[in-house]
Amino acid sequence: MPPESIHIKQLSSDSKNFDLQLDQLLEWESDSTLKIDQLVSNILIGIRRKGDDALIKYTREFDGRDISDIEELVVSREEMREALDSIKDIEREALTFASKRILDYHQHQKLESWSYNDADGTLLGQQITPLGRVGIYVPGGKASYPSSVLMNALPAKVAGVSEIVMTVPAPGGELSPLVLAAAAIAGVDQIFTLGGAQAIGALAYGTKTIHKVDKIVGPGNIYVATAKRMVFGHVGLDMVAGPSEILVICDGTTDPDWIAMDLFSQAEHDENAQAILVSNDADFLVRVKISIEKLLPTMDRAAIIQASLESRGAFILVESLDEAVMLINRIAPEHLELSVADPERLLPRIRNAGAIFMGRFTSEALGDYCAGPNHVLPTSSTARFSSPLGVYDFQKRSSVIMCNEDSASSLGKRASVIAKGESLTAHARSAEYRIKK
Repeated sequence: MPPESIHIKQLSSDSKNFDLQLDQLLEWESDSTLKIDQLVSNILIGIRRKGDDALIKYTREFDGRDISDIEELVVSREEMREALDSIKDIEREALTFASKRILDYHQHQKLESWSYNDADGTLLGQQITPLGRVGIYVPGGKASYPSSVLMNALPAKVAGVSEIVMTVPAPGGELSPLVLAAAAIAGVDQIFTLGGAQAIGALAYGTKTIHKVDKIVGPGNIYVATAKRMVFGHVGLDMVAGPSEILVICDGTTDPDWIAMDLFSQAEHDENAQAILVSNDADFLVRVKISIEKLLPTMDRAAIIQASLESRGAFILVESLDEAVMLINRIAPEHLELSVADPERLLPRIRNAGAIFMGRFTSEALGDYCAGPNHVLPTSSTARFSSPLGVYDFQKRSSVIMCNEDSASSLGKRASVIAKGESLTAHARSAEYRIKK
């Protein structure tokens, strides 16, 4: 493959048009057209009206499966255990190793209830309770994602969720043993081989066979993302994720082959994924381009990687690493690699990033599978206000208030004044009834 065949955008922060160029680079419009919206809406209406019968119909239509009974979509616990026994020892060890690290990390996130008595004797606090039933959507079809099973189910387990229901598409009836094995390790309670918008509808609204859940988590294609948007309010959501992203900051002294492969690691997800390299060393950017040309033909998903790099990838030359930090906070990437000599110097100034990978030896791929932190991360610059999936996504917080006679009287006097100012007479009188005469 000749070097001329790869065309990656080259940007420089000192360019007059840099701000406009960066905005255009970061723009991403999903293909959620009116046609897709209407199709998904019809599917969700079908699920609400016809339940299991609609699930059978859509599975036959979209997954190419010749089924006639809803029970054909159910995966038993025995099948999960058999899958765990059937996979290679090295695969079982890797999944078990990853699950332990993920559990250990997420144990640190668990919120606990708390309370205190204020000066007037009022008990104030917060009660933490787990969600009752959670739905996990695991993508299938083009690839299998046992890591997504672990990353979505294990934080729910740590939180104390009572029931975890998983849906995973099985086009043509094919289902990855690794996915089932991961579900067995993570303690998933139920699995249904459902995909697409119909799976989201079943989890959100419930059918005779699939009980409605309290929250849906997990990534999916545009039909899944559109369905998640439409059912929000009936159930909670983790996030509506866009294409995968990586932003690599490098000072020019990391092996360029390593950086090229780190960019590939996200570009291989799909053509809309975004891989950006920022450096203050112009010669290093050239060396990475040479590495890309050399390594791309060796990749199984070379066509996808090339399409991603050419459509949404970029090399950005900056004057300094301090300027790179400003770019980080503007881009707010899903994955951020700080491939520099002293990443800890930069870290305190980074406000917007889903996950931060520190130093030359910390590839993003480690975070995807077994480092411990969650790989379900905010995309499309939503790291400005969103966080990675965690135990806190599976816990609820309830405020706790208990007054005694004296504090009810003291608070009631002030509450009455404010309520009257809002013309809410019943509020005022409710408070006034408890004022000591």
